[in-house]
Amino acid sequence: MKFLRQTFESFRFAWQALRSNLLRTLLSLLGVTIGIFAIIAVFTLVDSLEGSIRTSLSFIGDKVVYVQKMPWSFGGEYQWWKFFQRPEPKYSEYKFMSERLENAQAVVAMSFKGRVTVKRENNSMSSLIQGTTLDYNIISDVPIDNGRYFTQQEIDVARNVAIVGSDVAENLFPGEDPVGKTFKISGLNFTVIGVQRKKGESLLNVGGNPDIKCLIPYGAFAKMFNSINPNLTITVKGYDTDEGLLELESEIRGLMRTRRGLRPAQDDNFAINRPEAAAQAIGGIFAVLTVAGWVIGGFSILIGGFGIANIMFVSVKERTNIIGIQKSLGAKNYVILFQFLFEAVLLSLVGGLAGIFLVYLLSFMSLGSLELVLSASNVALGLGVSSAIGIISGIVPAFSAARLDPVIAIRAK
Repeated sequence: MKFLRQTFESFRFAWQALRSNLLRTLLSLLGVTIGIFAIIAVFTLVDSLEGSIRTSLSFIGDKVVYVQKMPWSFGGEYQWWKFFQRPEPKYSEYKFMSERLENAQAVVAMSFKGRVTVKRENNSMSSLIQGTTLDYNIISDVPIDNGRYFTQQEIDVARNVAIVGSDVAENLFPGEDPVGKTFKISGLNFTVIGVQRKKGESLLNVGGNPDIKCLIPYGAFAKMFNSINPNLTITVKGYDTDEGLLELESEIRGLMRTRRGLRPAQDDNFAINRPEAAAQAIGGIFAVLTVAGWVIGGFSILIGGFGIANIMFVSVKERTNIIGIQKSLGAKNYVILFQFLFEAVLLSLVGGLAGIFLVYLLSFMSLGSLELVLSASNVALGLGVSSAIGIISGIVPAFSAARLDPVIAIRAK
């Protein structure tokens, strides 16, 4: 009860100090507010980006390797003029590797064609068309919400069937069950055999937003598009170990070089790309952002800490007479120390809560496919940093107040 009474009394003193000098207090706490906002906003952004990347990797598949013409660029000089002269991967190379790769769970050939108008009666929309082979559902997550996946026969004979994204189904077949119905891709009839569950666009959606995509057999795709603009990608799924993935990359490189007849002294004329490499590159950017957030926030918090310390020194001077009376009535030094330290922490927490509230408002903003989420751990971090700043800023004024001589303090004006 004694502790609770002292805490309540300290809270009352702190609240009175806050109300009596409201403008001065708010200006002093502005530094803490900006500092906590900068730090927690950066941490929230980084956590949200990492969560989006993890979600994307679950969609496009983990331990997946893409054999393509052009490498993905993650810094440094990008020699596009050199890569542009490389030959495109061929379907025969896909067949060659699918028959010989020993360290692969699945090998898939796929191609993309964007901005293709798909129609059904009076309904139409711009869609992304992807041609693929049978094992695509092993490479990537293909959650069928309605209908079924391809059969081997449909892939082998290049039948005009399609698995459509949720947005395609909603736009072309509003209020209807699309499965078994036909629609047109580039003027050709395709039958819907499945509808994917809505995924939403994410950061690393290789091949684009799955909700506006139509999956069709690779043979059907090649007949419509690849004769004009071949853009085949060979995708290989490795086993769930880093060692197995390294062996897989070495095996792919050896088979591709053999197939293309490259001599030992010649450079690769193909690229082996991995989504994990993109995630690691982005992770390096996250680290820089985190450091920048701490630096910017640290300077602001430092200024705010000096402001709180100034408030506390002024508060000690204004309440010197009251401190003398308290000590003459038997108040211990630790009671006076606790009062002023509590006041400093409370003031700092007010600034910290204001910064966290600004981040919370920021989380309602739309950043494309990125959803900002203010986590409980980041809230706790903000409150912890605020409390630490309050303790550091208030400890010296609190000690000076606790060590005042009661006789001298009572005579103070």
